[in-house]
Amino acid sequence: MRNDDTGTYIVLISVHGLIRGHDLELGRDADTGGQTKYVVDLARALAAQPDVEAVDLITRRVVDPHVSDDYAVPVERLSDKASIVRIDAGPEEYLPKEQLWDHLDSFMDNLVDWLKAQAQIRGHMPDLVHSHYADAGYVGVRLANLLGVPLIHTGHSLGRDKRKRLLARGLSREEIERTYNIGRRIDAEEEVLANAALVITSTHNEIEEQYGLYNYYDPARMRVIPPGTDLRQFHPPTADEHIAFSEQVDRFLDEPGKPLILALSRPDERKNILTLIEAYGESSALQRTANLLIVAGTRDDIRDLEPGAQNVLTNILLLIDAHDLYGKVAIPKTHRSDEVEQIYRLASRRNGVFINPALTEPFGLTILEAAASGLPVVATENGGPVDILGNCHNGELVDPLDHGQISNALLKLLRDREVWSVASRNGIEGVRRHYSWDAHAASYLKEIAALPSDDFKPLPQERLAARSRYRDRAIFTDLDQNLIGNPAALARFIEVMQANRRCVTFGIATGRRIDKALAEMKKHGIPAPDVLISSLGTRIHYGQALTSDDYWAEHIDFNWNVAQVRRALDSLPGLKMQARSEQSPHKLSYYYDEAEAPSLEEIIALLRTRELAANVMLSFGQFLDVVPTRASKGQALRYVAQRLDIPMEHILAAGGSGADEDMMRGNTLAVLVGNRHHEELSQLVDQDSIYRARQPHALGILEAIEHYDFFRACRMPDHREATEKNS
Repeated sequence: MRNDDTGTYIVLISVHGLIRGHDLELGRDADTGGQTKYVVDLARALAAQPDVEAVDLITRRVVDPHVSDDYAVPVERLSDKASIVRIDAGPEEYLPKEQLWDHLDSFMDNLVDWLKAQAQIRGHMPDLVHSHYADAGYVGVRLANLLGVPLIHTGHSLGRDKRKRLLARGLSREEIERTYNIGRRIDAEEEVLANAALVITSTHNEIEEQYGLYNYYDPARMRVIPPGTDLRQFHPPTADEHIAFSEQVDRFLDEPGKPLILALSRPDERKNILTLIEAYGESSALQRTANLLIVAGTRDDIRDLEPGAQNVLTNILLLIDAHDLYGKVAIPKTHRSDEVEQIYRLASRRNGVFINPALTEPFGLTILEAAASGLPVVATENGGPVDILGNCHNGELVDPLDHGQISNALLKLLRDREVWSVASRNGIEGVRRHYSWDAHAASYLKEIAALPSDDFKPLPQERLAARSRYRDRAIFTDLDQNLIGNPAALARFIEVMQANRRCVTFGIATGRRIDKALAEMKKHGIPAPDVLISSLGTRIHYGQALTSDDYWAEHIDFNWNVAQVRRALDSLPGLKMQARSEQSPHKLSYYYDEAEAPSLEEIIALLRTRELAANVMLSFGQFLDVVPTRASKGQALRYVAQRLDIPMEHILAAGGSGADEDMMRGNTLAVLVGNRHHEELSQLVDQDSIYRARQPHALGILEAIEHYDFFRACRMPDHREATEKNS
């Protein structure tokens, strides 16, 4: 990181959900829950620290008549040093997180463009990247690798744990994959754990029970820093305070003066509200002692909600009817985010109890908010509440499926005034001692300062101007699948490139070693490129002098252990080392026999179980290559684009095999040549922004040049225009 006195510039990334600095719509859907509040509060808390220069919370920009116009504003100030920055990615409308995966590369490319513009003002790029959840982790790995800065990650919830719970509910693996895109999520989480300098969790349980399911599980790189609570917002009621929300509650109740059992969460099956109602409905003692207040999101009409929420709320009403709980249960239809603090204080004033009966709770921000408001707590014994109640001694842990335990714990706190008072005081004092945002931010910065600085070397800021003069665009193509194979088409391609040399940078990105690539180019009469990316993105050379980019070679060496990778793979059936001439210090190359060898996924899993960070690529169904985690054609291409200051949307990337895939994701003007390897590039088939040429080899590239009007247009078509033209 930088060694100057300006302070630390932190980028937080939280892609999904509806994020704004006021009136958070918590509980609106499954994507707008505690994480959105956490990242906004974290941004404010970090920015308030004197050693922090700025904090930018990066999320997806949404332009959709069904949501507030706030989410379309590109930049929203949170404080003098903190902002929410909204980046375009994919369709403008609001999308659930499961539908965002194909748009994350564009999010990354657009974010880099924004950061470059900011660097012109600020004078430098971010000092660290902190991703939240798996989708942001996918972006964070690529951004931190490109910038050469530490990646910090907070998972919030994890895919392997979710898949385990969904399987336990009886869903098939196929249903889970189709609904939740769980495979891509878990792959992203493994990649994050392989690359993160630090993983911040809320509880020790999260480390052991959730991260422990992963191959790259490394407790030494994990730290428990519990999130904070805004004590100005959440506090006990004052004697003369008028709590307006009481009117929304009391209209449901026959005896509104009774204590309140408060449950506040999204209408999500995992929150287990139905079990709470059953426990209350089966206990006449509970019904005599207290009323039940359920605050489960907001709704105008249950029939308009998404199916999961609709099902939970419908069953809540059915259970209230089945147990004849009318006059004893309040279930308001709506509440504003600024009324949540009133709801806690109302329950506290009436000597009530807060309950979190979730099947599992990664942390439990609502428990902290309730405790700070003076409410004793009954909470699930699965997850974060174990740490919270262990620190605060302010309530009871229960098995969330045991009706009797739930009833007895509630009655213990409700019936004994002294027990209630002790738990209330302990909660107020414990939250102040252990869970303030100021303490969180201080611990956070202490952990960041302890990271080994030698592992991180920021991206060079100087532009390679001499090599990109007069050139505002570039073409990058592979050798074997694209240029070689049709001599007449190659001759025509060379003629077109020479005619446009003044405006275009010509780049080759090949899996061949540099000497082999040069020999093949000479054999086929291919002129020397301006940029030669060789050995699958592990080497970069510029110009006819083949000037080596030494920074890149050093950069990709991070966490690379070629000897251990080779030992892990050499004993596998169906893999045979290619000739020594095909190997390099940063690339291992094998022949791959699909009849005998493990699948690509199994090979990747093997490396993960041995905690070896690497990218594994299969090309043409018969060549397997392993390179450092920071290396690939796509990562090298994005690095070169930064060095040459060429926008990604001005780069035509041509590919035909699996090794080319990440070059064609994101904002590049991509073309799949007609002779592409369909199976390896199957994930790109549904990418509307990628042009699928009918012609093979260099003819396919020429077809794409015409399609994009590449040389004549000063402004390249954006992805929506490309989609319309392609259709």
